This record gives sequence, C-alpha cells and structure tokens, in this order.
Amino acid sequence: MDALCRAEPRPRRPAAASPLPWARFSAWLDCVCVVTFDLELGQAMELVYPYDFRLTEKEKTSICYLSFPDSYSGGLGDTQFSFRLRQSGGQRTTHYEDDGEYNREAPLTLQRESAHYFGYVYFRQVKDNSMKRGYFQKSLVLVSRLPYVNLFQSLLQLIAPEYFDKLEPCLEAVCNEIDQWPPPVPGQTLNLPVMGVVIQVRIPSRVDKPGSSPVKQFNQENLLPAPLVLPSIHELDLFRCFQPVLIHIQMLWELMLLGEPIVVMAPSPTVSSEMVLALTSCLAPLRYCCDYRPYFTIHDSEFKEYTTRTQAPPNIVVGVTNPFFIKTLQHWPHVLRVGELKTSGDLPKQVKVKKLAKLKTLDTKPGIYTSYKTFLHKDKTLIKRLLKGIQRKRPSEVQSALLRRHLLELTQSFIIPLEHYIASLMPLQRAITPWKNPPQIRPFCQDDFMKTLEHAGPQLTCVLKGDWLGLYRRFFKSPNFDGWYRQRHREMTQKLEALHLEAICEANIVAWMKDKSEVEIVDLVLKLREKLVRARCQHLPVKEETLQRVSLYIETIIGSLPEDLQAVLHHH
Repeated sequence: MDALCRAEPRPRRPAAASPLPWARFSAWLDCVCVVTFDLELGQAMELVYPYDFRLTEKEKTSICYLSFPDSYSGGLGDTQFSFRLRQSGGQRTTHYEDDGEYNREAPLTLQRESAHYFGYVYFRQVKDNSMKRGYFQKSLVLVSRLPYVNLFQSLLQLIAPEYFDKLEPCLEAVCNEIDQWPPPVPGQTLNLPVMGVVIQVRIPSRVDKPGSSPVKQFNQENLLPAPLVLPSIHELDLFRCFQPVLIHIQMLWELMLLGEPIVVMAPSPTVSSEMVLALTSCLAPLRYCCDYRPYFTIHDSEFKEYTTRTQAPPNIVVGVTNPFFIKTLQHWPHVLRVGELKTSGDLPKQVKVKKLAKLKTLDTKPGIYTSYKTFLHKDKTLIKRLLKGIQRKRPSEVQSALLRRHLLELTQSFIIPLEHYIASLMPLQRAITPWKNPPQIRPFCQDDFMKTLEHAGPQLTCVLKGDWLGLYRRFFKSPNFDGWYRQRHREMTQKLEALHLEAICEANIVAWMKDKSEVEIVDLVLKLREKLVRARCQHLPVKEETLQRVSLYIETIIGSLPEDLQAVLHHH
C-alpha cells in the first residue's frame, strides 16, 4: 500500500489518445476535493481533482462550508458524514457519456442526479503544534451524482487515512485506479480494486424483487486477497439510525410519504446526515420526490430561502447541527431533535412527541416537536418484535432487516391500490389499431380511485387500522404523488407507443395501400419514420426485430411510389 502511494502518478492521457479522458472515473465520481482550515480565510478549497473539473465559485464555497462540522466540536479524531448540494451554473459537460441507460435500469431510488451533487466527507481534527491554530483540520470529499452512501464512505475509510499521511501523489494514484473501474451497471456484481483492496459490490437493478436481501458472498473468482464485500452500496443501518424514535416510526413514515417539511436537529453532521438519509429511504420502493439536505449550515446559499417566514416552509427534510437553527426554524411544522446515536445493548430512551411551542431554548431536549396527528394507528407488534430482538441481543443488521421489511410492506400496501387503479386507465389492447393514433390513457380521477378502496384497499395486505382514505387525500396534494403519477404515466405512454408499433408490424401493409392516394402514402412514411426515431430515442420497450420490420415496411412503401417521389423521400 505504501509502495502504491509513493508510486509516480500516471501522466494525464493526451486528448488524442482517448476522446474522453477520465470517462470511467466520472461514471462514479465527478471530482475529489480537499478542504482545509486557513486561519485567514476559514475553510478553503486546497485541491480539486481531476484538475480540469470545473466547479462554480458558488459550489466551491458551499462544499467548503459543508465539509466541516458547523457548530464547534471539541471532539478530536475522524468523522464521516454526507451532504447534498444544489448544482449551480446550468448543465455541465461531463467526461462520462451516458444516454440515460443507467437511470432506465436502476431503481428509482438510486437514480443518477441531474441537478444535485452528493458530497461524502471524511473530516480529521487532531492536535498539531506545528499549526498556528494548534490543530490539523482537513476534509477529503468525494463528489458524485450517485447516492451510494455505503460504497463511498467505505472507500473513504480506505483512502482518507493514507491521504492525510501521504498527500497528493496518493490521491492521484487512487483516482487513476478508479479510472480503471468498470462502470456501474444495474444488476451486475463488480470488483473494484483500490489501494491493494478489492471492493466487491452488486449494483441494484429495477427488476430486483423489492425487499430481496443482497447476496452476502458472491463468486470469489479466487481473488487474493479476499475481497471486501459490501452487502449493499446504499442501505444504512436503519435500526441504529431510528433507535431513539422507533415507537414513532409510523408517524415519520407518514410525514415522509406526505412530503412534509421536517428539520432534523442533531449533535453532529454524522447523526444529522444518517437520520435524513434513513428517513428518505423509508418509502422504498416509492421514490421520495421532495428535496432533502442531509447536512445544512447557516452559510448555505439556500439559508434565506428556508428560514424566511413570509412563505410556508418548502417540502424538504433538512439536517442541521447548529443550535442557532432552533430559533430560525421555529416556524417549521415538524422538528425532530435527536441526541448522539448509541449502540448499547438496551433500547435507548424513546423521544416524546411535544408541542412546537416548547421548542424555545437552546438546550431543547430530544423529541418530535409537532402537532401532527397520524392517520394510521401504531404497529405495536413491530415494537414488540424489535424489543424482543434487543433482549435476545439480535444483531443490528437483523433488526434493520425487520424494520426495512415492515416499512416496505407498509409502502406496498399503500401503493398497490394506486397501481391497480392506474393500470385500469390503460386502453384495451384490442382498441389499438395500426392506422389510427393510439387511444389516450384515461385521466386519473381521485373520486373514482377512492371508490375502489372499499373492495381493493390497503386493508387486504395490511393489518394497520386507521383513516386510510384521509391519508390518500393528503397524499394527492404531495410532490410524492405528483412524481409517482408522472413516472407511471410516462411508462404507460411508452407502452402504448410500443403496442402501436407491434400492431403496425402485424398489419397487411400492401392491402392497406391499394386504395390510398400518394399523399396518404407519403404521410404514412413520414409518420412511421417519426415513430422509429422516437422509439430509438426514448428506448421504448420494443424488440429490435419489430423496429427492423417497420424499417422494411417503410422501404416497401417507398418502393411502390413513382421514382421522383422515391428520390425526395430517400433524400428526406
């Protein structure tokens, strides 16, 4: 490992040799940043790698502030946490060329972000008398558009301690190694070598069965040394994250489902970012469509936007550590105050639900400060099972799996009636004829949907009692419903297009042409070409042989026309 870090960094590849240098690196990371503490400047960007990666000044400033704990922490040593940052300065060219294939195949909850960066931070603070301030304070930050919190934090555990010892040459060597990695392809198990270790991961796919546990041990392929196998690239230890709020898991799930504004006040960026990421993950496989900031500081460019009292708080979950926020975010409807997360043998003290009016002093006790009343009753059997697990010293990952399964079943019970109803809005296949535009998807009518719940509601799959109708009515007003509906409508429209193309392929085109004028035939050629382009651009769920048959049809039709028209259409 030492030898690797002392090795001469690989020279930058000339542009001519490869049209896209750093293409493999940028399939995983946008850049790596080093942020240090400067007595005169405060937090300052020491290094961005690759050197030609362009961050705007606004992004650099935000990354600098988000890479250090916000409130003074006397604790020495190493800390890891995450943040999420709004991209500024419009669309950025990237070394990585992706036509959207990754996002089409990955689960909705693991999509590559288009307008935000994730920052994965390894912060070190140790006494150092050679520094003017008496402390060495530095952060290594991995900036990516992928929400792979486990993978990137594990990667930081390997490279950050080495980097703090050996500095820049070590970082260049690591980046060059990442630039040899295969790209993240959903459904594949990958071996990722770095610093003498092989990290083995499986990239989840959209076709995975929800709730299926990742395989613990993959094909070892006689790898030596044995690989570091990550059971999941993104799943947190939910049981540890939710320990102080287990009895309120129902309430938190509802607040997330409805896209309510929530502040998480925590003693450290680690607790804050883990709690926010745990909350956003508890709706899986439903995508959380609102904004979220695992760690947020008073220096953030959106600070004014979130703290203004002239408008309602935005639909966002924001994690903070600075006590100053207790005063500035008092008007938010839901505030979750948590202490340090402990992994002791007993169930930690469960926080209480308190009135918002009590959120006044800086030493506010842990609790959920809200006036929200849940629509569904608590699941007491879940709490009992988790308590039994604690008494029996059941491993945390088993408790987490129990909790995740409970949340998954709850979300599925809620979503399945919506899925059944929206599927009923699809036109019947026999209504799709080759020579007419495909019929429209019928509009979503909330009242009609509500009528279906009596016979096909969540009560069929979920034992929880409560006001399910009221919960659906509130859900219809949330960004999560809007996001779900748009996604499903887009998929159904593409399915209709695909079925229409298949109907055209099965039709007798020569018989259709017999009594048609040249104008009608030319019009058909143009429409079929347009359909072909759309099918390829939007990657419609159509077999390649179907597309080839449509191309053949176009040639057949053109061939039946006079030569002058043929020349025009071929040129066109």
